[in-house]
Amino acid sequence: MKPKQIIALISCLVFFNCSGSKHSNNSKKLPNIVLIIGDDHGYPYFGFMGSDFVSTPNMDSLANSGILFTNGYVPDNHCRPALQSLITGTLPIDYERKWKKIKLDKMKKKSFLEMSKNNQKSWEENFKYHSMKYMQTLPGLLKEKGYTSFQTGKWWEYHYEYGGFTDGMTKGWVREQKNGRNWFQQFMGGEGTDIGRITNQPVFDFIKNNKDKPFFIWYAPQLPHYPFDAPEKYTKLYHGKGYSKSAVEYYANCTWFDDAVGNLVRYFKKNSLNQNTFFIYVNDNGWEQEPDQEFFNDPMRSHNGGDKGKLSVYDQSFRTPIIFSWESNIEKNIHRNDLIHSTDIPATILDIVGIKIPNEYHGISYKNAIYNEPFNGRTEIIGNGTKIRDTSENGDPMGLDTEYYWIRTKDWFFSWDQVQQKKILFNIKKDPYNTINLASENPKILSDLSIKLENWKESHRDNNDI
Repeated sequence: MKPKQIIALISCLVFFNCSGSKHSNNSKKLPNIVLIIGDDHGYPYFGFMGSDFVSTPNMDSLANSGILFTNGYVPDNHCRPALQSLITGTLPIDYERKWKKIKLDKMKKKSFLEMSKNNQKSWEENFKYHSMKYMQTLPGLLKEKGYTSFQTGKWWEYHYEYGGFTDGMTKGWVREQKNGRNWFQQFMGGEGTDIGRITNQPVFDFIKNNKDKPFFIWYAPQLPHYPFDAPEKYTKLYHGKGYSKSAVEYYANCTWFDDAVGNLVRYFKKNSLNQNTFFIYVNDNGWEQEPDQEFFNDPMRSHNGGDKGKLSVYDQSFRTPIIFSWESNIEKNIHRNDLIHSTDIPATILDIVGIKIPNEYHGISYKNAIYNEPFNGRTEIIGNGTKIRDTSENGDPMGLDTEYYWIRTKDWFFSWDQVQQKKILFNIKKDPYNTINLASENPKILSDLSIKLENWKESHRDNNDI
């Protein structure tokens, strides 16, 4: 081959290597990853989801800067199990079985058997709070690629190290009041719950110290979650519009969250970090608060939203928008209606950075979907839960113990409370807010979906269950 032919061949090969898919160009440089997690943020209450009464300009910008999945789902109707799934990639039903097995194995160890009876009892009662440190987590897996990681905000798992983070804000707690925080604030994340509400500075400090290596940030402000104490600059946006008092307070917290996210994203842009940062948004569970609904003097609903929100078994309790944004790597202003599960987020992250997705993960990678390549996603999403609204007089805001199952298909949302033997079925396309129960009118669909749930329940049953 002549020299000119060799040069031409090399040039051709270089051209084809450089003109491949957009994301292959950037595979050598691992992206920073920022996982933004809303707290009790109902899916309708964003401008980008069609709301014209809640101000969320920064979240609208984030949604338009990448790919928005409008039919995202979390596995449970309240925060802790949903967050555990997000960090471990497993469903609550599997996570529960896993930590119980670890507990039983630990109780056979000599170190446990040598404890006093009182110490054994205390160890057993508190093990659940400490169980995650024995599990495989997303930050722990990212360490394989040299990632550092930072936990902020909502975190029920005692200490950031339990989640495999290299740094963080939640550093254990005691049951007694400490540093002005009550027991609930401590359990939710302690100092971590300052993020967004008071300051983003701990995140900025972490970035300054780690910007020369890839990093992962768990950014989970306690917003728009109770307490509804947004500064006046947010509440005044909603005064004089005829909204209920509880609506004004909730929407103000939504805008407060939006402002915190805007502050975070602007920091990345100001420091030229946004070009190689993969931003992701998801919520932990749903909420219902329409402009005319008043829950101010109703303790149960003021802490959980309307009857179709948090701790309910309606679609709105589980549904969340999911956003993927990565400048110059993902197309902008793309809306997709594929069904997607929150556990698909850690699976997608691992796939993008080149880490094998663990076999125990429930999540599947949506990498091809966000790169607008051929993709076969989920046709249905199934979940279960153990808590439901306590509607009795002086009911417990934390809910009642129960056993329920639910499924979302393309056209239907069906839930089955097996304790109360209550089945509800809604045409999700015609009735997205679940106002008309069609169970009695569709016996065949009801039967088919009931069988699906029974089969799913059986497939997730522990062989040691009685």
